[in-house]
Amino acid sequence: MLLGKRIKSLRKEKGLTQQELGDLINVTKVSICCYENETRVPTLETLIALAKVFKVDINYFLGNDYEIVADGNSSYSISVAKEELEFIQEIRKYSSLYNRIINDPKRCAELIDMKMR
Repeated sequence: MLLGKRIKSLRKEKGLTQQELGDLINVTKVSICCYENETRVPTLETLIALAKVFKVDINYFLGNDYEIVADGNSSYSISVAKEELEFIQEIRKYSSLYNRIINDPKRCAELIDMKMR
């Protein structure tokens, strides 16, 4: 998930400690630590408070940064995270790997998963 990474990144950009952020949204420092390490998921109310503090849309925490419309057809679109787009751009630099992934994405994902265990 991107949630923890994004909370931590925004907190650091604002120059806040975990304690200071917790005080701003009425949760403990431990809760902020858990959100950042993704061992706990914030409630909807906490996500709303975080969005207000950081002045971002709540969708940013959910990884819905960009809406992609296929073939100019506005009835078909998906939302993707900035990190997902960066991943795709990086993979495209390796044409042989990119072609293998495009031709059999499920198999490639399984191989990567097995290798990383």
